[in-house]
Amino acid sequence: MEKIGQLYGKLLESLEKEGNWAREKLDRLGLAGKPCDPWGLDPAYCLKTLRLLAPLYRQYFKVRVYGAHHVQDRPYVLVSNHSGQIAIDGLLIFMAMALDVDHPRIVRPMMERFMIKLPFVGEASLRLGGVLGDRQNCIKLLEEGQSVLVFPEGVRGVSKSTSEFYRLQPFTRGFFRMALAARKEILPIAVVGAEEFYPFVYQAKGAAKRLGLPALPITPLFPWLGPLGAVPLPSPIDIHIGPPIPVPEELGEDAPNRDMDACVLEVKRSIGGMLKAGLKKRRKFIDPKAFLKNFGVGK
Repeated sequence: MEKIGQLYGKLLESLEKEGNWAREKLDRLGLAGKPCDPWGLDPAYCLKTLRLLAPLYRQYFKVRVYGAHHVQDRPYVLVSNHSGQIAIDGLLIFMAMALDVDHPRIVRPMMERFMIKLPFVGEASLRLGGVLGDRQNCIKLLEEGQSVLVFPEGVRGVSKSTSEFYRLQPFTRGFFRMALAARKEILPIAVVGAEEFYPFVYQAKGAAKRLGLPALPITPLFPWLGPLGAVPLPSPIDIHIGPPIPVPEELGEDAPNRDMDACVLEVKRSIGGMLKAGLKKRRKFIDPKAFLKNFGVGK
C-alpha cells in the first residue's frame, strides 16, 4: 500500500508539473477570455483540454518536434501523413503547434463527416477546433488568418494493415486547390511512431463494409478486450516539419488536374523524404520501467 501511495503521489505531482508547463506555453496563444467562434471552437475548453493532455503528450508519447523553426507567424495549409488507426496523430500535431513551436497557433483539423457524428468525440473535436472538411470552410479559415490541418490520404492512410505501415497512400488534390484559392503556403509534416500504436493490425475490409464502417482494424487486443483493447501503446512520437512550399503564382484554384499533379507530388515527396529519414532515428517502445522512473518509482 505504501508503494501504491508513493506512485499515486508522484503521478499527481507529475500531472501538476506538466499542467503548469502547459499553462505557461498556452498563455502565448492569447485565447483566455475569447468567445466561441462560428465553427464551434471553445477557447476555454481548448485551454483546459490541452493542459489535461500535456502529461500524455510529454510523458506517454514522448513527443519530439523537429523543424519547429519552419513555422512562422502566418497561416498555412498543414499537410501530413495519416497513421495509427485512430486520429491521435492529428491530436498530437494539434498539440505540437500549440506548445512546441516559436509561433504557436490553434490549427483547425479538417474532419470527415463520420467523425463529427461520433458520440462525444465529434463534439469534443469541434470544441477543440476541428472543422468539417468542406473546401469553403477551409478557404474561409485561411482567409481569416488561421491554419488548417489536412490529411490527403484520408481514411486509407489511417487504416493500414501492418504490411502497409509507413507507405504513403494516394494524395487527393483537394488540399492543393484550397491552398491555391487562399494563396497560402503548404507546410509538410511527417509523423513517425503512430503506426506502432497498434503494431500488429489486420484490416477486416469486408466486415467493415457490411457494418457501414470506414475501417475495422483487428489487433491482438481489439476487439477482444473491448474499449481497453483500443488503448494505444506508448509508442514515442516524432513530428517532423519541413520547409513551407509556396503555391505557384501561375496556377489558380480551377487549374486542370494535370497542372496540379506535379505540385501535389512535390508535397508527397517532401513528406515521404521526412518519413524515410525519421524512421532511421525512430525510438523503440517506451520501457515501462523507464516510464515509472519519470515518477520516481523503481530503481
